[in-house]
Amino acid sequence: MALKNSASSYGYIAVGLHWLVAAGVLGLFGLGIWMVDLTYYDSWYKTAPDLHRSIGVIVVTLMVLRLVWRLANPPPRPLASHSFWERRIAHLAHALLYALVISMFFSGYFITTAKGQALYVFEVFSLPAIITDVEGLEDVAGVIHEWVAYTIIAIVCLHVAGALKHHFVDRDSTLRRMLGMTPKKV
Repeated sequence: MALKNSASSYGYIAVGLHWLVAAGVLGLFGLGIWMVDLTYYDSWYKTAPDLHRSIGVIVVTLMVLRLVWRLANPPPRPLASHSFWERRIAHLAHALLYALVISMFFSGYFITTAKGQALYVFEVFSLPAIITDVEGLEDVAGVIHEWVAYTIIAIVCLHVAGALKHHFVDRDSTLRRMLGMTPKKV
């Protein structure tokens, strides 16, 4: 496998960014589900949200890098086994995932900074609050954050189902390419 994508396979960078973002998104979802039920007296009450925010900044940074890499280094051409509608659905799902992960960052950012406090990233640096005068911003951002999180997970489930369909039903190289494996010859 090469560093860059080729006409028939993904390169190390595309594969690595894909799986790092996937792991981050799933991890953040699990952490988010778990931490909303913590009580004030739980030892993770402050630590879990700090960790969630910091990892969220890393994930959105990786997602932006992934988008830039995709624009500068186009993905391999679709396999001949992919129908027109499968290609269209895949493009729509990818576009939605990019947009939704980036919108998750902004909704999380506004939850954190709505009252004027900065968003600290692993206590190494902070992102300052830029919009603080909007009444109810934290609540609206919280609702958006929750809905977008579940929407992302729904699209991820469809994405995984599609990859598994290609692998086990169509028996093509779709999944193998994103795992960094050599596409099988047909």
